[in-house]
Amino acid sequence: MSRERPRRGTLPPAQENIEKLEKVVEEGNYYGAQQMYKSTCARYVSAQRYSEALDILQAGACIQLKHGQVTCGAELAVLFVETLVKGKIPYESETLDRVRKIYEAFPQIPLPQHLPDDDEMQQISETLGAAKMRVEGCSSFLKAAIKWSVEFGAHRNGSPELHVMLAEYIYSESPEVDMARVSSHFVRGNNPKKFASVLVNFMGKCYPDEDDLAIARAALMYISFGNLRDANCLMDEIKKQVESKQLDFPQSELTQFILYLLQTLQRDALPLFNMLRANYKTSIEREPAFNELLDEIAEKYYGVRRRNPMQGMFGDIFKMMGGE
Repeated sequence: MSRERPRRGTLPPAQENIEKLEKVVEEGNYYGAQQMYKSTCARYVSAQRYSEALDILQAGACIQLKHGQVTCGAELAVLFVETLVKGKIPYESETLDRVRKIYEAFPQIPLPQHLPDDDEMQQISETLGAAKMRVEGCSSFLKAAIKWSVEFGAHRNGSPELHVMLAEYIYSESPEVDMARVSSHFVRGNNPKKFASVLVNFMGKCYPDEDDLAIARAALMYISFGNLRDANCLMDEIKKQVESKQLDFPQSELTQFILYLLQTLQRDALPLFNMLRANYKTSIEREPAFNELLDEIAEKYYGVRRRNPMQGMFGDIFKMMGGE
């Protein structure tokens, strides 16, 4: 009597595949393992065994990233999110923790802080290229995760925790930091104290006259979101941190305007709001976006209708910067 053969199409427990594929990665066959992760996962998804597909993709993304294979790891990380969507997995703390574990596996490598010699130029160029690739890979993953969180139960702007992760990674790993982009994610987050730490760090390495712009932009973005509480928390925390580090808080007309504005918005004082804008017009115009943010604030807090519908174009750009 012949032995009964396994039914065609029967899938083994996910752990068996996870262990088998990890060995392929450990042997250094990263590309081969990548193709196997994708094809194996596709079979579990076809069988609607989404939980096991997610286990395989999470393990694959983390081990590829652990071995410095950012392109492979990021691709599997994005597939992890796409599988969350296909499986209609709700946004909850357990799944958020799984996303966080993949995020924490992305390499964080300090960038060179000194000007290179001629002999170092090639190495520096390669280091900066690798940093850009890390940021693009992690950003693709977290932006996809933010979209999933919007669709499956988080805040309408996406998971605050995911926005903080993305803001931190962009700031720490980008060769040239775009503080407007960093800020657009932090203000959608839930950690103004961490944002304050980033801004204080930025103050120590930015060009002159950029520190007060960064602080003002952050506060105005919070306020335009209707989040006066975190705007005040941010300013208080920056003051505490610069004092504890024996640094100077940027004393400029722009930061003075922000401090007066925060006080004004706590009461019904439209004439005072307009007077502040007029008195500090020159400082506000140092960055074109500030007037657009102030128009949004006037509408939100005082019901002032925008004069020109085209002004809302900046709001659309603001959303795009946040990856929504």
